[in-house]
Amino acid sequence: MATKIYIVYYSTYGHVLRLAEEIQKGAASVEGVEAKLWQVPETLPKEVLDKMQAPAKGEAPIITPNELAEADGLLFGFPTRFGMMCAQFKAFMDATGGLWRAQSLSGKPAGIFYSTASQGGGQETTPLTAITQLVHHGMLFVPIGYSFGAGMFEMENVKGGSPYGAGTLAGDGSRQPSELELQQAFHQGKYFAGIAKKLKGN
Repeated sequence: MATKIYIVYYSTYGHVLRLAEEIQKGAASVEGVEAKLWQVPETLPKEVLDKMQAPAKGEAPIITPNELAEADGLLFGFPTRFGMMCAQFKAFMDATGGLWRAQSLSGKPAGIFYSTASQGGGQETTPLTAITQLVHHGMLFVPIGYSFGAGMFEMENVKGGSPYGAGTLAGDGSRQPSELELQQAFHQGKYFAGIAKKLKGN
């Protein structure tokens, strides 16, 4: 049976979605792996989103908490809010109490990717503080470490991401993920899928 990887994200302006798409490509490049995109429910009303000039959401289906248990591995992506995961994703995680009681996610590998406005805006604190969600579920955090190689040491250009996972810098919203950031996202998907496959025993 194929190893199922669910890439679950929230994206306001499309930056996290762009990373998620590359992560999906990377995961799907591993033989015997099926990678699917999901998004968590929006909590803001349409009139607020319109005032924020937020674009239409991607075409990925909305996930329910119980569907997380179907996956062999989970990659969670979100923008930062004051150095932590955004409220929309936190609200989704807060709804996973039933899974916690049953320990349905215990032992499953999980990774994190993210977007921040600036270099000092949470590139490490966002994934670091999000790890608590994984710990309480007994999930196995899979960081990328320095497995991305030379790309981890880029100093000439602005670059998001860290040993915790792939990341991007959105600035005022006009900056889109760079080619290097997208390559790191692809790498995370491929690296994570390989580990999830090994853990499943395929």
